[in-house]
Amino acid sequence: MLEVVLSGLVTGWAIAIPIGAVGAFLVTLSARTSFRVGAAGALGVASVDGGYAALAVVAGSAIAAALEPVSRALTLASGLVLLAVAGLTAAHAVGSAGRVRDARPMPPRTAYALFLGITAVNPTTVVYFAAVVLGNQDLVAGPVEGAVFVLAAFLASASWQLLLAGGGAALGRVATGHRAQVISGLASAVVVAGLALHTMLA
Repeated sequence: MLEVVLSGLVTGWAIAIPIGAVGAFLVTLSARTSFRVGAAGALGVASVDGGYAALAVVAGSAIAAALEPVSRALTLASGLVLLAVAGLTAAHAVGSAGRVRDARPMPPRTAYALFLGITAVNPTTVVYFAAVVLGNQDLVAGPVEGAVFVLAAFLASASWQLLLAGGGAALGRVATGHRAQVISGLASAVVVAGLALHTMLA
């Protein structure tokens, strides 16, 4: 069982740790609002990772085959959503310059739903989990092992996303000046847009 736990943790961290557009946006959101809002977004990302891990355990090969014909369309859709997010982030950075914190910060439930949505439209995650599960079927041979793998993957993803949220919140406490707000917001928008375009063109 320890091997199943370690496999789930490693798999979850491997998909979560590489910083992409969603991770950059999570850091920025936490910096401009609060750790509470960022943590809700982090759990939205982890929920998708856990859900996709569960789908991979239940029907990995079937899901991978079903997604293959539409994976490119989903990737483009994900990129377009993230480009829109980048545009809104840039506009918000300029429009809210001079304020220490947002006057009406995003509610945690909205942050959760937003990150749930922008993570769910990325087909790479479920294909990745399906590949891992199909390559290690002995680890998830039974329902208990499968459940442990999924829980470990969720916890690994959640731990990393919460770390990003915490880092963003800490950055927000430092970068409170007018110029720092504008620069950090615009820099985040550029990073998110660049990563989105890279994903779309890869």
